Amino acid sequence: MSKINDLIKKLCPNGVEYKKLEDCCNILDNKRKPVSKGVRENGEYPYYGANGIQDYINDYIFDGEYVLVGEDGSVQTANGTPVVNWAVGKIWVNNHAHIIEEIDGVSLRYLYHYLQIVDVKDLIHGNIPKLNQGDFRNIKIAIPPLEVQEEIVRILDKFGELEAELEAELEAELEARKNQYEFWRSKVISKSNKKVKIGEICDVITGGEVPEDTIKGNEPDETHKYAVYGNGKEIYGYTNTYRIDKDSTVISSIGANTGAIYFHKAFFTPIVRLKVLVPKDNVNPRYLYHALQTVNFGSKSGSVPNLNANDIKNTELPYFEIDEQSKIVEALDKFDILINDISEGLPAEIDLRRKQYEYYRNKLLSFEELSVSE
Repeated sequence: MSKINDLIKKLCPNGVEYKKLEDCCNILDNKRKPVSKGVRENGEYPYYGANGIQDYINDYIFDGEYVLVGEDGSVQTANGTPVVNWAVGKIWVNNHAHIIEEIDGVSLRYLYHYLQIVDVKDLIHGNIPKLNQGDFRNIKIAIPPLEVQEEIVRILDKFGELEAELEAELEAELEARKNQYEFWRSKVISKSNKKVKIGEICDVITGGEVPEDTIKGNEPDETHKYAVYGNGKEIYGYTNTYRIDKDSTVISSIGANTGAIYFHKAFFTPIVRLKVLVPKDNVNPRYLYHALQTVNFGSKSGSVPNLNANDIKNTELPYFEIDEQSKIVEALDKFDILINDISEGLPAEIDLRRKQYEYYRNKLLSFEELSVSE
């Protein structure tokens, strides 16, 4: 980092000029062409939309190096920054992504990195989220001297390569651990000499309407303390009442996610699309959660996948006596935490690496603005 610090002190000690994006690049939006899916012909050329490659087709309209920024649809990340893609070679771009190319004095790769730190939350409007032409063109970009830009690009590209390599290693390790865990879990639970119908050891409750007093959001308040789940894992809001008073397993029961399984602590309310399995006294709640993941409920008939209460009640589940269930839970929970809990184990390491890269990127791209008098 000493080289970049020296360059900044030498070339822009008092800050840098901020320019409108339209003054930092060529914007080629008027050359884009949408091609409906029904008339596309398969080929080797990437077909880009708002959030990246949508297809591969047999023709191209651009050939070079470009930065693509989502215009409408999927245009904003969870951090409130725009969706940005780097595209090289022969490509086709539809009218859902802005497209820019390099001009003299401003590195396109620098713009690629810089656009990823711009907060566009206040620029996105409409029922279908849109970053319109006017707002896009007027995004302010810090433009240090080209030598500084190039050094920042060198650092971030190298850092990104190392981060991507390490993340790929961690992802591979995580996938291997998941496979190992699933194999071991199935092997342990399959040792049971007894099977029971789920309806014999659980009450199966169907989710209902959203309680009238529900407040939306991810945080409770003094009177609205109990989570309302709109699907298996996402909190719809909070209410002052609850339907489920025990630790339970929740199953998504309608739609593409049918059969997905989640564990929830006591005192919550499920709403539509969910079935809740509330264990009876002879069942460890965590054993139920682990054992259910070894069961294939299968796809149900109908145009929309649907898992009804009777399907679940009549499904058989491996069963152990309660003391043995507790031993199994103790072993499986340790492995489960390593794999699934974002605050521990490999997922936390992956998340930490991403945050570390974002921290240094943001720091490198933060500049004092040069005052007009200077």
